[in-house]
Amino acid sequence: MNQQKPNILKGIDWSLIWIFLLLTGIGLTAIFAATYHEGDAIVQSFIGFKTDYSKQFYFFIIGTVIGFFILLTDSKFFPATANVWYVVGILMLLLVFPLHSSVKGTESIIRFGGFNFQPAEVCKIFVALSLAKYLSLPETDFTKLRSQFIATGIALFPAAIIILQSETGLALVYFSFFIVMYREGLPAVILLIGLAFAALFIATIVVDPNTLAFVLTGIALFVIYLYRRQIKKKKRILVRIVFVWLLCVGIQRFAVPYTFEHVLQHHQIERIYNLFGKNNPYDKNEDGLTKAEVKKQKESGSSYNVRQSKIAIGSGRIFGKGILKATQTRYDFVPEQRTDFIFCTVGEGFGFVGSVVLLGLYLLLLFRIITVAERQRSTFSRCYAYGVAGVLFFHIVINIGMAVGLAPVIGIPLPFISYGGTSLISFTILLFILVRLDADRQMVLR
Repeated sequence: MNQQKPNILKGIDWSLIWIFLLLTGIGLTAIFAATYHEGDAIVQSFIGFKTDYSKQFYFFIIGTVIGFFILLTDSKFFPATANVWYVVGILMLLLVFPLHSSVKGTESIIRFGGFNFQPAEVCKIFVALSLAKYLSLPETDFTKLRSQFIATGIALFPAAIIILQSETGLALVYFSFFIVMYREGLPAVILLIGLAFAALFIATIVVDPNTLAFVLTGIALFVIYLYRRQIKKKKRILVRIVFVWLLCVGIQRFAVPYTFEHVLQHHQIERIYNLFGKNNPYDKNEDGLTKAEVKKQKESGSSYNVRQSKIAIGSGRIFGKGILKATQTRYDFVPEQRTDFIFCTVGEGFGFVGSVVLLGLYLLLLFRIITVAERQRSTFSRCYAYGVAGVLFFHIVINIGMAVGLAPVIGIPLPFISYGGTSLISFTILLFILVRLDADRQMVLR
């Protein structure tokens, strides 16, 4: 009897593949619109590997070929090797220290030949796999604090290394894995505490320090007044309130200033204060520049980038100026218009309608990934799917937010759209592993 050959296309969610192709197509078009020079032969420049759009085209081919081989892989391979890949990712991050090249303020890139490789981008895949592996173990009880600490360590240990490489933006992406933990039972109160500390961090920037300390003290006294009867019976309630008050004041008075003075770089601090329309109190004029020169430097910094990005998006109006008819992005008024600020290239070229279509595709992609996640029989596959959704969501929201001035400029790419080989290939691998796992969704992977 003839045995039937297994069909690798069986069970594949084609909607994810089509959305991937549409997004990468938009990305190639946007990069082409931003970097094409008049007189270049389009066909030759696309295959010559000399222009940014031709390089991105080859990165797309490489990523797609890798994706095809992922579809040929047995799904059991991913949980079986998840921890090995995590160790590989940590080793790659550590290799950055002796081998790195300083590129635009970051020291997280390894350069060899004419290529740049950023391990921080690739390591997101390994963290998603390793975290899914840990959460799917039978002995993992995520209601216990020990398991929560281990999962947090898996997610944030690479982020700590990346921060040491002056790449705070990509390090923040790793906090998106808390979405996975929340889905698997992390108490909502922990997320609320995290949001409260984030709000306190922002308040420290926006509000006068003395005023904020007075407000925190007032809140603490008000809470003590509300719980005065319970405090009489249980003194430990008062101890907890005082502890929280001391913690908040400590963060405001010591932790935030320490972060600005010793962790963040000058341009990162400048971007944060620009977002809230505040002058940077940590700005030190150590070069003997005049006030006019300092002002000129600031105007050419991140606030200039955002301002030009807004002008480009606004000038696109409803239907856009057309692929090669844009002015702001065609003539390099917007810095990093093919990478961090590529959304303004889409906005100017394709207008409000094009921007809405792009956002719609992203929403459809995220909705589809969540749908795929919830139909998995395997905890590993479900956790990995939520990891993919979290990473994509963070990148999309922050990148578009900083292009329109609603988020600090932290320099992270727009998935499948921004120029960059490591970024495009990493997102492609991240998505195709999910497609492979979903194709075998009836299996229970461990």
